[in-house]
Amino acid sequence: MAAAKSNEMTREGYDSLNAELEHLITVVRKENAERLKEAISLGDISENAEYDAAKDAQAETEERISNIEEILRTAVIVEETDENDDTVQTGRTVTIQNLDTKEKSTYKIVGTTEADPLNGKLSNASLVGAHLLGMKAGEKVEFAIPDGIARYKVVEVKR
Repeated sequence: MAAAKSNEMTREGYDSLNAELEHLITVVRKENAERLKEAISLGDISENAEYDAAKDAQAETEERISNIEEILRTAVIVEETDENDDTVQTGRTVTIQNLDTKEKSTYKIVGTTEADPLNGKLSNASLVGAHLLGMKAGEKVEFAIPDGIARYKVVEVKR
């Protein structure tokens, strides 16, 4: 069996997953059980669409609970270590400028399980996120992407 892999997370991401887990266990499980009970009361379960849907919902909930428990079990919460360090790190917010299009974007650097680029959360393991780690405001970075070269400037790093 392979050793469990740890994953970096922000405190916010860890707390959010804990809250989701609590909700799934205390609310959604009970809702699924009630739905299943109602479907069984309708009679013959061999041709009961409500029963099949309830079983599917129950299975999805249990799978999500298991996934969250595994993520939390291997989580390493990234805490601020050096107040004087102004580099891009997991948990910090960075504004970057694409040097080709001049477009600016702001992202919070987060662990892979928290990543949501469309909502401003960039994974520390993503192509862009990994190249930004350790950089300071004013520094530039270039790296290969599938359709050429990406060029960015770090505009600002915030805690």
